[in-house]
Amino acid sequence: MRPDNQSSVSEFLLLGLPIRPEQQGVFFALFLGMYLTTVLGNLLIILLIRLDSRLHTPMYFFLSHLAFTDVTFSSVTVPKMLINMKTQHLSIPFEGCISQTYFFIVFADLDSFLITSMAYDRYVAICHPLQYTTIMSQSVCVMLVAGSWVIACACALLHTLLLARLSFCADNTIPHFFCDLAALLKLSCSDTSLNQLIVFTVGLIAIMLPFLCILVSYGHIGATILRVPSTKGIYKALSTCGSHLSVVTLYYGTIIVLYFLPSSNNTNDNDIVASLLYTVVTPMLNPFIYSLRNKDMKGALRKLLSKKTYSSN
Repeated sequence: MRPDNQSSVSEFLLLGLPIRPEQQGVFFALFLGMYLTTVLGNLLIILLIRLDSRLHTPMYFFLSHLAFTDVTFSSVTVPKMLINMKTQHLSIPFEGCISQTYFFIVFADLDSFLITSMAYDRYVAICHPLQYTTIMSQSVCVMLVAGSWVIACACALLHTLLLARLSFCADNTIPHFFCDLAALLKLSCSDTSLNQLIVFTVGLIAIMLPFLCILVSYGHIGATILRVPSTKGIYKALSTCGSHLSVVTLYYGTIIVLYFLPSSNNTNDNDIVASLLYTVVTPMLNPFIYSLRNKDMKGALRKLLSKKTYSSN
């Protein structure tokens, strides 16, 4: 008998998206355009925040880290997907697959924690405006981001260490466009009950607990607004929280559709579509949400463009 911590599989085959061969070119161009938009849009957000002193506030500090996370999150899966679509070379080494799973989990969890930190920032800004600068000090912001990184890396490391100990015997075909943890567990010929337990436990810590914290934060924000109802107060709250609420809806809405709604007969295709939403679409839309709905970001962009125009003249 072969020990459980060894595997006869040296590589996996990523089947990719469920599209017909004649559609490969169109979808390749579409996803390449979306990926480039994600990278350029989020890097522009980071650049604007760094260059404009008016954006050196806790909210934009978190936003710059969220933008970086979105770029790296998409870069974990999309380039490999595009290469596979272009070359039809579907294989990925065993070690590469495990590494992709690790970084995917890191940045997925990091997104969740950063969005929660931003919700806490909005809660303090609206519910405790006089103590805002004291509560949301630079050290607190750095601690929240550092803590997010540590917990996200620890969760991902736990998943991948448990994954690496499994055996993969014969079937090495992954019906997905990246090395999805759930798909890999289905392929394993080892007992995955411990892995499934950790997936459930870590999911509660990294996804559901942050989501509950966001709901509590916005519950307090809503109660504060209703306590002194006024058109000006409601408008201020919407302008302060609107962009963040849109991001929360996109991120957690996709997760709820993927993991909590009843499965249909076409479960795998639905999983792939939902995965595309939070790995490709959501990171691409975040810069538009924060730039189009945020007067500070639009002002920083106009300032940057005016500087470029002046220097070119």
